[in-house]
Amino acid sequence: MPPFSEDWTRQRVVLGHDWLTGRRGGERVLEVLAGMFPDAPILTLLHRREALPPTLRDRRIIASPLQRLPAIHRGYRWLLPLFPAAVRALRCPRCDLLITTSHCAIKALRPPPGARHLCYCFTPMRYAWTFADEYFGRRTPLRLAVTPVLAALRHWDRTTASLVDRFATISRHVRDRIWDAYERDADIVYPPVRLDVFTPSPSASPPRADEEPYDLAVAALVPYKRLDLAVRVCSRLGRRLLIVGVGSEAARLRRLAGPTVQFLGTVPDETLRELYRGCRCLIFPGEEDFGLAPVEAQACGRPVVAYARGGAVESVVDGETGVLFRPQTEEALAAALARADAIAWDGHRIRRHAERFSESAFREALTRAIEACLEQPEGSR
Repeated sequence: MPPFSEDWTRQRVVLGHDWLTGRRGGERVLEVLAGMFPDAPILTLLHRREALPPTLRDRRIIASPLQRLPAIHRGYRWLLPLFPAAVRALRCPRCDLLITTSHCAIKALRPPPGARHLCYCFTPMRYAWTFADEYFGRRTPLRLAVTPVLAALRHWDRTTASLVDRFATISRHVRDRIWDAYERDADIVYPPVRLDVFTPSPSASPPRADEEPYDLAVAALVPYKRLDLAVRVCSRLGRRLLIVGVGSEAARLRRLAGPTVQFLGTVPDETLRELYRGCRCLIFPGEEDFGLAPVEAQACGRPVVAYARGGAVESVVDGETGVLFRPQTEEALAAALARADAIAWDGHRIRRHAERFSESAFREALTRAIEACLEQPEGSR
């Protein structure tokens, strides 16, 4: 099948995304969609234009009333109860096809009469359905206060699934969540990895004897990523660990870290590629919906040590492109690192595996989902 079909590329398309405040995996998916539909406006709850990649900076962006609130970009996650009203306030322009990329609320956009709605769902409303313990604690006063709010948001999220004609999603793991939350099936469309950027080292020479080996972690520093496991294990074992990322957990993780752990913050793609190329392994200790970092590391020919749950089970082949561990404990992670150290990894084989997640494969799979959405009888949602 060609990457585009003449029939539907003439359709009027509108894109929707939860918020545009940085460049993470979701925004990379949106970039590819924006390239497929260069004239499509983008609807969002809020945006920070200066934080967007150049490919999105000049697009027509329509924001909800939340955009007008002072300092909204610093504390918008605390306004979660307002998101349903903010989405209702957004008016979708006339179109034939609405494509939303959602992990929170934008999938509740109401398409215009006669339009079809395809939702590329990263996960059902993350803060309401999953990881509530990690974000709000289990028995804290905050958790007790937000429990009825989260229940109301789950009800709203389930109800507004009827506004979607067809779901696509990033992994089998999330497809199961979509069924549990909405009782709807979803097409699997693995997110695109920039295989042209993340490549193996052109040099086959081994590291110099004076170069200290290091493990690598690449993730937002937020609770559910469980970087505390990597920090504790590497500190205890005296393994050098480099951490790329920023987030709310930074101060706590620094307090846990020993002298062998180094925090690098945000780095350019070229620097990240060199870090991938030079690491012993990428440590990925959290449960992730899919996880781009493990595939980026594999695209650079390096193995991944990952918690055996979530998207990593679909992107890492145990014993061939990495090591999967369970349970999610320090002891299991330490054993997995020891096992990874004992394997002679084949970088070329690891790279070939990563090529399954190319941008062209994403476009072709998404094309099939779009065509299926457009072919559905009107009212079949």
